[in-house]
Amino acid sequence: MATYSKRGYKAPKEKEVKDTVENVIIDEKDSTTAGVFSTLDETASKTEAFVAKNQNWIIGVVGAVAIVTIGYLVYQKFIAEPKQLEAADEMFVAQQNFQQATDGIASDSLYKLSLNGSEGKFGFIKIAEEYSGTDAGNLANYYAGMAYLNTGKYAEAIDYLGKFKSEDIVLSGLAIGAMGDAYAENNKPEEALKNYVKAAETNKNDFTTPRFLLKAGKTALALGKKEDALKYFTDIKDNYEASPEASSVDVLIGLAQ
Repeated sequence: MATYSKRGYKAPKEKEVKDTVENVIIDEKDSTTAGVFSTLDETASKTEAFVAKNQNWIIGVVGAVAIVTIGYLVYQKFIAEPKQLEAADEMFVAQQNFQQATDGIASDSLYKLSLNGSEGKFGFIKIAEEYSGTDAGNLANYYAGMAYLNTGKYAEAIDYLGKFKSEDIVLSGLAIGAMGDAYAENNKPEEALKNYVKAAETNKNDFTTPRFLLKAGKTALALGKKEDALKYFTDIKDNYEASPEASSVDVLIGLAQ
């Protein structure tokens, strides 16, 4: 059967069909993009409305943060730093007295001078009180505690050493261990043991750790806690064999077994 074409009708060419499809796709993309922009505009409008409604509160918060930041910088520059330098200057003479006492020169009297002051300068007690919050004031607590420990005032030693805080791997352990010594001298072996163990576990290193493990082991042995004592002595033998404490630990291990 014959087929006739409608007059004036031309079949679309392949390219024209393709262009039409592409136009449809582009239009769909445009529609999606418009939707996204519409959503962003709506979100922005809500944000603007929130800011407009709460601008006093927002300005207040920003202002408060700015005031705190500026206040901190001013405090550091004009109060904290000069105070730190002043405290360090005050402590120089006390440190000299303490060092000479530690070296064995008129120990008791020099320890007392380091605590109470001399030559017109504060001692550690006054420095810890007057310059609390500075590094020097904090360090004065350590010195005061050690001076009291060496002059037989164990309760005072525990008080000051307990106030001292440090991230230094040696000083932090020494302060806690010295508290253990004060408790031991004050006939409180259980408290002494707790502090020796804590000192040994604080910032483990080759100097303070075996030192206080040994003290912990000996204290535990005296308390009849042989199993604990053996654990501390064995720790020295296994992990700190180059330390001076390791030289006699085999005998102590034998006593604890």
